[in-house]
Amino acid sequence: MNVQTPVTATIVPATIDLATIKGRQQVAWGSGDYAVVGTTLQIVGENLCEAVDLRSGQRVLDVAAGNGNATLAAARRFADVVSTDYVGTLLERGRERAAAEHLAVTFQEADAEALPFPDASFDTVLSTFGVMFTPNQEQAAHELLRVCRPGGKIGLANWTPESFIGQVFKTIGKYVPPAPGVKSPALWGTKAHLEALFGPTATVDAQSRHFVMRYRSPSHWMEIFRGYYGPVLKAFAAIDAEAREGLEKDLRALLDKVNVAKDGTLVAPSEYLEVVITKKA
Repeated sequence: MNVQTPVTATIVPATIDLATIKGRQQVAWGSGDYAVVGTTLQIVGENLCEAVDLRSGQRVLDVAAGNGNATLAAARRFADVVSTDYVGTLLERGRERAAAEHLAVTFQEADAEALPFPDASFDTVLSTFGVMFTPNQEQAAHELLRVCRPGGKIGLANWTPESFIGQVFKTIGKYVPPAPGVKSPALWGTKAHLEALFGPTATVDAQSRHFVMRYRSPSHWMEIFRGYYGPVLKAFAAIDAEAREGLEKDLRALLDKVNVAKDGTLVAPSEYLEVVITKKA
């Protein structure tokens, strides 16, 4: 029997064209090749599966899965995994990785704000640096709760506002302002906002963690993110030559600020919130 969650999705003002915003985001994440960056984040998915105490045989949904870091981590633990994203090319990269490891995973295109699954379908719902970028945050939270069974867990990894990646997006925002009325994705990196999103029907436990980005040099990071990380690639493409010069200068200054390496390489810790949300029975 399907169990209806009492969470109600917040109505977004009609002045915010969420469909257009989502379409632009989809194009951005589909540009470049996020998998080049995504594969470096694999340890986050592994740690998240440990944080939710994932068990073999559990029904697991990875939302906004990208190229499948949490997906693969869950499948390695012998869970029954469905991997979803609204960018088909990213799912294809996840499918290739699963095939290489002979892991049984179901891949399905799906919108995080309108998941095509019945209520209470999954024991565990995961998302690493994915669902935080949905334009309608309340609706996305509603969907995560809806498809999770009572007593089940939702595991999230979200960049914090002051993290290195959070500052990257703030820097981009100086040159390509975000759509009016849309909340910052980095809010998902604060416990208070998550408690407001998931309401009285769940308990939220959150721990500060750090993922350390390691690249050959600051210039190497710039090359990879400018060439393969959709939001950065699209930001540079959207502005004129003078602004591109300014954006690159600001990003390089940020890299110099966060880099803890003294040998010419880049070692940049970026804080994220590791979140375990337990849906009340």
